[in-house]
Amino acid sequence: MTVNQIIGDSQNQIHDNFGKRFFAWMMAQSSSTYDKIVGDVYDGLRQRKRSLFANLQGKVLEICPGTGPNLPYYPKEIHWIGIEPNPHMHSYLQKQAEKLNLNIDLRIGNAEWLDAEDNSIDTVVSTLVLRSVPNINYTLQAILRVLKPGGRFLFIEHVAAPQGSLLRQLQSTISPIWKAIGYSSHLDRQTWIALENAGFASVNYERFDAQLPIVSPHIIGIATK
Repeated sequence: MTVNQIIGDSQNQIHDNFGKRFFAWMMAQSSSTYDKIVGDVYDGLRQRKRSLFANLQGKVLEICPGTGPNLPYYPKEIHWIGIEPNPHMHSYLQKQAEKLNLNIDLRIGNAEWLDAEDNSIDTVVSTLVLRSVPNINYTLQAILRVLKPGGRFLFIEHVAAPQGSLLRQLQSTISPIWKAIGYSSHLDRQTWIALENAGFASVNYERFDAQLPIVSPHIIGIATK
C-alpha cells in the first residue's frame, strides 16, 4: 500500500466518522419531532404505538434504535437489547435510558446481522428501519432467526404509495436521487410484500396515512414466527 493510499484511507475514515457523529447529533435534536408531527396530524398514532408496545415481556430486541425515541413506550421490566450500528448513537441512548430509569443492553451490529442467539428473543421491534436496509429479505430472515418460536415482530414503517398513483410515481422518481445524496431510504419499497413472503406464521397489519410529504403511506402491525 502506498503512502497516498494510506492517507486516502485515513481521510475517508475521518469523513465517515464525522458523518456518523453528525448524524447522531442531528437525530438527537429531532428524535421526538416525527412522533410530534405525526401525532398532531394523525390522531391517535402515539396511542397506537403505546398499544403496540404495551404488553411486551422478556427479551425485546430493537433494530437500529437511533437515539431512543421508542424508549419511553417500553415497560420498565423488559430486558431491552438495542442493535445500533452507529456507535455515536450509544451515548444518546444511554442518557435517554437513564432519564427513564430503564436498563438497556447496547450492541454493535446491523439489521442484517443481529448480535443475538438463534431462537432467543421474545419480540423484535422495528420503526422506520425496513425502508432503509440494503436487503430487506436478509433483514427479515435475521429477525426470524433470533425470534423464539411464537415470538413477534412489531413494526411501523412508511411504504410505497398505491401502484399507479401520482405519489407512487413521485416516490419512484425521487428515490434514486434521495439515495444518491446520502439518504438510504427506499421511498417506493413494498415492505408488506416482503413481510408476507418472509416465512412468518402470520402477518397482520393496517395502513394509515401520516399526511407527510412523500412518505405519507405507513403500515403498522405484528408478524408472528
